[in-house]
Amino acid sequence: MPAAPVGPDALGTPPSPPSPASPPASTADYRRLRELCPALDLRLLGPADPDPAAADGWHTGAELATDERALAAALAGEEDRIAAAHGRAPRPHVTASRLLHHYAWSACLLIAGPWHLARQVPDLTPADLWLHTPSGDLALRPRPHLALPPLPPPGEDELRAELRAAVVAHLEPLVAAFAGPTRRRDRALWGMVTDDLASALWYLGRMLGEEDAAVAAAAAVLPGGTLPLPGAADFRRLHTPDGRAHHTRTRLGCCLYYAVSPAAEACLTCPRTCDEERLRRL
Repeated sequence: MPAAPVGPDALGTPPSPPSPASPPASTADYRRLRELCPALDLRLLGPADPDPAAADGWHTGAELATDERALAAALAGEEDRIAAAHGRAPRPHVTASRLLHHYAWSACLLIAGPWHLARQVPDLTPADLWLHTPSGDLALRPRPHLALPPLPPPGEDELRAELRAAVVAHLEPLVAAFAGPTRRRDRALWGMVTDDLASALWYLGRMLGEEDAAVAAAAAVLPGGTLPLPGAADFRRLHTPDGRAHHTRTRLGCCLYYAVSPAAEACLTCPRTCDEERLRRL
């Protein structure tokens, strides 16, 4: 009886190694968002990429909300950046307000961007978003978009409600963690989130060359009375002497940019900035 064959022929063709997991479809939306928005310093992580390391200064939003050392490192990084840009370190509650504003605006853009671009609400948790404490840059591990009921098709009101819910779910633990360092209460902090959601949509609209549509979208998302988001987008127009109309709104609260140094001006939408001053600066 002949001996059984040995070697590769005996084993057959070896199976191909498994291919790496494909990135979720939401990755394409985030790539487009990153291309459109130069203010968004974002690194996108692929399925095979390791998590950014705390040893290199990276901390997730979840860690900022639950780990005092991570939050302290992030606050120290923000203080250093402000001191480098303005020549002095701000007061601690100013640093904390500026850091929360930076994180909240970025998170709002990452959640509202796919909603505005593709009518998809992303499933973005604080554990998916990293902040680089020395630079303020961000890293994101995309997840699939939220699964909405396929039948009947979700209407615009449902999508807006899902968008607000996604923003609130992501930022709720951060709002709680920053209450002490910012010396602000819940309503003021949620007012900042409301402002940052309106601002993120407005900014994206300007980058798309579709400011009117983005302002209308922000007004529909934030009509007022959608607690814990305490106010409305409340856009209005100012007219300069040359006859042009400019969109503006008054923030529900101050982001404290004016307090980073004596030379810093209040933002154009700050409650401290009157319409006459806005027109002068426009």
